[in-house]
Amino acid sequence: MAASAHPFTNRLSKERSPYLLQHAHNPVDWYPWGEEAFEKAKKENKMIFLSVGYSTCHWCHVMERESFENADIGKLMNEHFVNIKVDREERPDVDRVYMTFVQATSGGGGWPMSVWLTPDLKPVVGATYFPPHDKYGRPGFGTILTMLARQWQEQRDQINQKGTLIIDALTRATQLQGSSEGGLPGQDIVDKCYQRLAESYDDEYGGFGDAPKFPQPVLLSFLLRYHSCHKETADGKKALDMCLHSLRMMARGGVYDHVSQGFHRYSTDRVWHVPHFEKMLYDQGQLVSAYITAYQITRDEFFSDVAKEIIDYVCRDLTDESGGFYSAEDADSLPTHDATEKKEGAFCVWTMAEITEILSDKIEGTDVTLSDVFCKHFYIRENGNVGFEQDPHKELVNQNVLLNQTDIGITAPELGITTEQAEAAIKKGKELLHEARKERPRPHLDNKMLASWNGLMISGLSKTAQVLGDSQYLERAVKAATFVQDNLFDAGKGCLLRSAYPGPGGDIEQIPNPIEGFIDDYAFIIASLLDLYEASYDQRWLEFAVTLQEKQDQLFWDHEASGYFSATGNDSSVLLRLKEDQDGAEPSGNSVSANNLVRLASLLNHEGWKQKAEQLLTAFSGRLNSIPMALPEMVSGLMALHTTPQQIIIKGEPGSADTEALLRVVHSYHLPHKVLILTDGDEESFLHKRLDLLKSLVMKDGKATAYVCEDYQCQLPVTMEEELRDTLQK
Repeated sequence: MAASAHPFTNRLSKERSPYLLQHAHNPVDWYPWGEEAFEKAKKENKMIFLSVGYSTCHWCHVMERESFENADIGKLMNEHFVNIKVDREERPDVDRVYMTFVQATSGGGGWPMSVWLTPDLKPVVGATYFPPHDKYGRPGFGTILTMLARQWQEQRDQINQKGTLIIDALTRATQLQGSSEGGLPGQDIVDKCYQRLAESYDDEYGGFGDAPKFPQPVLLSFLLRYHSCHKETADGKKALDMCLHSLRMMARGGVYDHVSQGFHRYSTDRVWHVPHFEKMLYDQGQLVSAYITAYQITRDEFFSDVAKEIIDYVCRDLTDESGGFYSAEDADSLPTHDATEKKEGAFCVWTMAEITEILSDKIEGTDVTLSDVFCKHFYIRENGNVGFEQDPHKELVNQNVLLNQTDIGITAPELGITTEQAEAAIKKGKELLHEARKERPRPHLDNKMLASWNGLMISGLSKTAQVLGDSQYLERAVKAATFVQDNLFDAGKGCLLRSAYPGPGGDIEQIPNPIEGFIDDYAFIIASLLDLYEASYDQRWLEFAVTLQEKQDQLFWDHEASGYFSATGNDSSVLLRLKEDQDGAEPSGNSVSANNLVRLASLLNHEGWKQKAEQLLTAFSGRLNSIPMALPEMVSGLMALHTTPQQIIIKGEPGSADTEALLRVVHSYHLPHKVLILTDGDEESFLHKRLDLLKSLVMKDGKATAYVCEDYQCQLPVTMEEELRDTLQK
């Protein structure tokens, strides 16, 4: 019965990627990336059409509806091409190769990515979205297919030659322009990155540049670290102000989901009002880290509340029972259960009539309703609050995106109620709207679990556990790290795996040929394990991090030019071995690795990893010198390398009151260039075997004792909290 429900079923139905499964019933004879498709192209001497996207990509959905579900276009594709679908989140190595080509030849990029290849996988034509038919002087997808099929028949040798020339040119163009002769970039690069950020900063609404505006956590993280090194300077104070204002405006805007928590992908306008509604795990994890660090510095609970709410969202809506985190929620969903066409934002937006009906209760002792407070506080309008510029497809007509434009201290008196009554009304209103939203058709959930993005979330949880001292966040981080170790680590090979998938019975499953991890997976997981160690003091996580760093060095390090390649190079179908040189929505693997190497070198007194960090940063010196703002996370690694490393060692009994008191003091400060060690003197422990210094440390007067060291040269030990505060503030 299930088979008859779909007139077409292709081999993608056997895949586990949610994106590939979305295309399993297209009339297109899709193949996954692999030898079966490659052999067919060679045997039949056909060009390959490669389509790359991801399951929450709006324009990917559009192109599917318009072209890939069209039987006539499907027939054309099947007759003349071997058609391959790739989930860019599963195979970032494949995506990077062909996106490099598209960007080099068109000046832009994005998804869906549409590329035509020779049978030996060399790109010859590429772009992003195509409309199905000719329109506004632009050729449609059908026209392109027909033209390329004819050219392949008539000019096959020339096209093959063109593909070879393109790959040769891309190979040359993607070589890093390092400057080993000039040596390691200096502190001036750090200051240059800050100045470029300050120039692009939006003083009124926060963030950087104009619309569309992205949260850009890597920029916020850099500013927080820059402030930590320049606290007493005007630039250091401005760096903190820029970051805090941006975080406030983002959390008050519509880019933040005020009803069900979590951040949407980006804002289509300058004021953070109307978002692109998809929610990505990588944003949530990084923004938890940013908000909890802002709280750590300011002690303003606004920031910790946002961090906790993001975690609430992820644990409620993006979490598998096994402990792993899902990838994303889509922007599009059905407006009603009987609707047939999805609309962007349908799950999240409200008419004024809906809010008035749902929030009709009055505040006790007043004639003011919950909706009165909500509509005033969140800029709700009868005709909707979304302008035409933010709704070109008219999907949000008469709809409202919640935007917190005023402080509660202004809302309350204007309605003749107290601040406490207004706050209670808003809290109750959010709860009621959340319950009402649960009755709506949910957007698509991408439930694959990626090692790299799980690492970002584990870091956010671990930092929250450190700063708040709340065991629930530590327990959640440990559960997720255990999931990674159990399901995303091949103990036999000693390597990480890219992805895992929930099975129908609740078990975690793998595809027949599991995808081995990429540099991002290793770097992000290692960083998260270091963060988790400093929250749990369980040395097994530190040992796992060291094991993975050693494996990363073995698999990805470029022994000729330094730096880490993005992929191992073991897959011959990936024609370019690239090094990612930009921190975007996610930091690059090399940038995070620079920070990891500095941390590990400081933690384990390991000169080899410090040298590797220097070599990596030197390899990227051309990029760092010319456009440091493109690599803010790497600039943070450079900042760490130029800062004298600080080790804080607590000698004490784990869990004892005096030990916990000293640890709380350490975590009350933002010290991005410190490493924290807890030792109880166990000579068989991982750290004790690696650090001779630990053998000489004692508990002073039988009390938990703190040693604050620079390059393992330690100051006099202290046992009192205030003494430790004084030492850390110097």
